[in-house]
Amino acid sequence: MRFQTPLEPATLIRRYKRFLADIRLEDGREAVAHCANPGSMMGLAEPGLRIWVEPNDDPKKKLKYGWRLVEHDTGHFTGVDTSVPNRALRAALVAGEVAGLEGYDSVRPEVKYGENSRIDFLLQGAGRRDAYVEVKSVTLMREAGMAEFPDSVTARGAKHLAELVAMAQAGHRAVMLYLIQRTDARAFRLAEDIDPAYAAAFGAARAAGVEALAFDTVISPEGITLGRAVAMG
Repeated sequence: MRFQTPLEPATLIRRYKRFLADIRLEDGREAVAHCANPGSMMGLAEPGLRIWVEPNDDPKKKLKYGWRLVEHDTGHFTGVDTSVPNRALRAALVAGEVAGLEGYDSVRPEVKYGENSRIDFLLQGAGRRDAYVEVKSVTLMREAGMAEFPDSVTARGAKHLAELVAMAQAGHRAVMLYLIQRTDARAFRLAEDIDPAYAAAFGAARAAGVEALAFDTVISPEGITLGRAVAMG
């Protein structure tokens, strides 16, 4: 998935009200950018960070910049826009490039299911069980190389796991896919100390037949694409 508009480097001044960030552009101008991330963004919202933003000239949008990436001192990138994983993953699913989810004829996003929910992707194919795929964006890293989810308590995430359990019990494939928006991750685990309830829901889901996959991503200011499968701790 390529960004629609070339990204511009900037410096983060502050993030506030979850969805807003004050930024300083390379030419010294200050602006407000949209931050499409409802999580805590632990370790990714410190003032002074080098970030990359996407400009737009859409008159319907109040903010003229969208915050897309953090560039770390190590040269690695983290994608902070939680809408990006589904866009990047959809292209990979259609192309049959997601290990374990190949061979489906139809890839349908945002299909209603469960109790007032929408599954991120419903995969269907002749002679195959329907596959319900829920996707979570992973950005937290507290230990070098180890990506973690979630970065804050997520009752909504636990609800999604329960709905995947219902799909598995109905005879469908149910898949929890963690897409790691970091280029410095070597492994993945649940942040059980941050949300024990989510960890318990995950354990119950696995016991009920819900599959779990984790993939990293290839990230640059040009775009984000699916990477390789990552070991789950």
